[in-house]
This record gives sequence, C-alpha cells and structure tokens, in this order.
Amino acid sequence: MDLDDPTGPADTAGTTPGSSDPAHRAGPSAGADPWQAIDRLHGWLDANRAHGGREGLLLRVLKLSEEVGEVAQAVIGATGQNPRKGVSHTWDDVRSELCDVVITAMVALRELTPDAREVFTAHLASVTDRSLRPDSSPGAEPAAGPPLSDVGP
Repeated sequence: MDLDDPTGPADTAGTTPGSSDPAHRAGPSAGADPWQAIDRLHGWLDANRAHGGREGLLLRVLKLSEEVGEVAQAVIGATGQNPRKGVSHTWDDVRSELCDVVITAMVALRELTPDAREVFTAHLASVTDRSLRPDSSPGAEPAAGPPLSDVGP
C-alpha cells in the first residue's frame, strides 16, 4: 500500500501518516461508525492530494480499479494459479484486499457528496428491498425504480 491509499498504515502514535491532528486518530472506537473514519480519511487525502478538481476526482475513483486488481492478485496467489509464484497469498490477504476495496469505494463516494452516508444507506435499502422481496427470483423482472440521474460533484 502507498501513502495515497486511503487504507494507509497508522504511525506508532496512532495517527494517520503525516498528521498529528487528533481528529485523524483512529482510536479504539474507529469501527463504531465507519463513516466517521471515512470522513477523516477523506479529509487527510484532501489535505495531501497531488491533483485537485476533476482530475483529482477521477483519480480517486480510478483508485478502485487498482484495489480490485489487488484482490485478483491475492486470489490468484491464494489459489496458487501462477506456477512461477505458487501460493503467494493467504485468504486473510484476500479479505484484507476486499476491505481495501470497500474503504476506497466509501472514500470515493464521500468525494462525490458530503452526504455519502445517506446516499449509501438509501441505495443499500433499495438494493436490499429489490433483491430480497418475495418476487425477486432470478428470472423475475426488476421493479421500476427512480430514474437514473447524472451524479457528479
């Protein structure tokens, strides 16, 4: 992982690299509200970004592809599919990389809107309702939802 990765390691003082601001401390309750941690990571990344504007936004979203590639690399390594490398990863590595994808996606969503928590919660409710209702068999027609809108900063 590199320093522009939103899942970068914390230093020994418990702060995000390059920050002594207590607002950036992960602390023991970091898992209680993931969106608070995402807001802190987003703030840290904004303060340390090399590119702003539309280019910065595109690079933040593109980071997802990099993280997904790392999941694929870990799965290939965990299954020993590369004869040259053999088994080079564990399933714990795969889980960790999947978490990096989730974190990176949450940070990217936060980049698009300060209301990321509400947007995600509403979307999750919609997907859950659509997927888990009794008539949601694989061949069933999906229910009509709200029209898609242009999403942007």
